Amino acid sequence: MTSFHELLKVGRAAAEAGCRLLRTAESGKVTAKGDRDFVTDLDLRIQEKVRQFLGGRTPDIGFVGEEAIQNEKLDYGQPYRWILDPIDGTSNFIHGIPLCAVSLALVHNDIPVIGIINAPFLDLEYHASAGHGAFRNDIRIWASRTVALEAAIVSIGDYAVGADASEKNRRRFAVTTALAGRVERVRLLGSAALDLAWVAEGRLDACILLSNKPWDTAAGVLIARESGAIVTDSDGSEHSLTAAHTIAASPVIAPLLLDLIATAQ
Repeated sequence: MTSFHELLKVGRAAAEAGCRLLRTAESGKVTAKGDRDFVTDLDLRIQEKVRQFLGGRTPDIGFVGEEAIQNEKLDYGQPYRWILDPIDGTSNFIHGIPLCAVSLALVHNDIPVIGIINAPFLDLEYHASAGHGAFRNDIRIWASRTVALEAAIVSIGDYAVGADASEKNRRRFAVTTALAGRVERVRLLGSAALDLAWVAEGRLDACILLSNKPWDTAAGVLIARESGAIVTDSDGSEHSLTAAHTIAASPVIAPLLLDLIATAQ
């Protein structure tokens, strides 16, 4: 197989190819995938563009895109797979909010080894490969060193929609309430990829995503880890693509945040 160094270059080029469409093309038709969950024609165009790009350069590596997930299962028996979210933050994009990105990861079994997040409307590109650090626009980045929750800016993932949304949101509301009473500020960006990238960069001190869809989190989890952030499930166990939740935080406040989540009622 091609070296990780070469695969990172291929992945970055593939994500940039998708971003060229995201920058310049119209969204096209907007279709409901479910309750308040949408896909645009552009999501599908970007996914196909990236799939073809990667297929031509890495034909021995599998591919999973969010918008075909009902047809392509995450087969961890296949050692390597690219995992793509063509537009992470589709609702933001539809409404003209620039917090959206192409998110692409290379996963070995259920461990991300390459991550790329490209946010074209912000002129920000993040990337990492396992063991080689995290970068924003080719500049090395580090997670924050905040040591107190009272000084922390913490983002929380989107509230649930669809089946069982009310039940799922009870936990989210409880966590939000607990955060509001402890941290400096709570933010909701609407893009899991940027939540994790901004923890990696230190713009955020932590993010709490009470979900874990691989196309949303795989790239950002690696980038956050490579910046020195702690990434776990909400019970403190090591994060993987099969974890229930995704919690990323600066090293000192990570255990404080996990305690807060555990006791939120």
